[in-house]
Amino acid sequence: MTADHPSAPHGELPGASTEPAESILLDEPSTTDLRAKVTEAWREFARALAVRLRELPVGAHLDVTLDPTASGTGDAVYSISVDVDADRVLSARAVGNATLPAGYRLDRGAVADMVALGWSPPGVVAGSGGSFGLNATTGESTQVATLLSRTLRDVYGAPHPAFLVYLVHDAEGEPLTVDPLGTARSEFGPDADVEADLEEALAEAAAAQVERDDVLDLADRVRTVVSTMLKSDTDRLQIDSDGDITIRAGSAMVFVRVRDNPPLVDVFSPVLTEVEPTERLYVKLSELTNRMPIGRLYCADDTVWASIPVFGRNFQATHLMLAVQVMTGLADELDDRLHGEFGGKRFFGEGDKPVRRDESEHRTGMYL
Repeated sequence: MTADHPSAPHGELPGASTEPAESILLDEPSTTDLRAKVTEAWREFARALAVRLRELPVGAHLDVTLDPTASGTGDAVYSISVDVDADRVLSARAVGNATLPAGYRLDRGAVADMVALGWSPPGVVAGSGGSFGLNATTGESTQVATLLSRTLRDVYGAPHPAFLVYLVHDAEGEPLTVDPLGTARSEFGPDADVEADLEEALAEAAAAQVERDDVLDLADRVRTVVSTMLKSDTDRLQIDSDGDITIRAGSAMVFVRVRDNPPLVDVFSPVLTEVEPTERLYVKLSELTNRMPIGRLYCADDTVWASIPVFGRNFQATHLMLAVQVMTGLADELDDRLHGEFGGKRFFGEGDKPVRRDESEHRTGMYL
């Protein structure tokens, strides 16, 4: 049985640079903690992309797109493509305003940022049409990978590489299997298999409900998504007495709860319990929340919670997949970091000792 999860008041790159991708993408030392975790994910993506660009065969084509379903950009598709010609020249193209709908077009500042990163304005590079253009050699793959990563993150607004989808195909248009680009998702390979399995599982569950003249409700869809991600059967999921799906993530526990009014799926974790709610803790949690790409952290009574909500209305399975992926990694890292600084007890920290305090002491967390 879980404690009730409370609601809370509510995260110049020159084209010829020779710096390695990881050093260029590294943020200031003061912006550590969650931002460091996100930055490391981008560094991993940039490193992997640099290697893939060097290895692509002649005639290969790479597309990297900010998933509009997961990012909420609607009909706006922010994408970058790279082609490899016979001379091993990388021809990169980045979407410009010509193909973006009103309301999602790049403003003057964003266009200036693109040029500062090293892109030529649309139409300047031969064959670029309405897209920003860039030509480089495969020997400059590291610089190109860094530039593409910065474009996706800083200009197109991808909060994390997990929101990116990529596709590689050869000169004949046939899919090429390449090693993963960090946490970005491939349209082919293991990631695609999960999503294909998920679509099939959801379709089967819906068909079974139709046979019983019933409707596949939100809870059923959530159980199908989580069981598919865990490669398990829905009837083998760990469900506690509150009806929450439980997923162990190292020393942390992640819960998936379905709410009816309003329709909402909450992916949350009690990161620390029996922790002293001090002003320093509140400041820390506020700073961390501001640096999180999605979700929030807060303290209620003597428990630090991490939560990522997913809308139940017009439910999208990929949204829940991202929330579970982010939370399982986030909670397991956060509980260790915060425990080292503020004490308290981790969910599976059997040897943890809670902070001793005077029972008469005013507990400000009760008012949050």
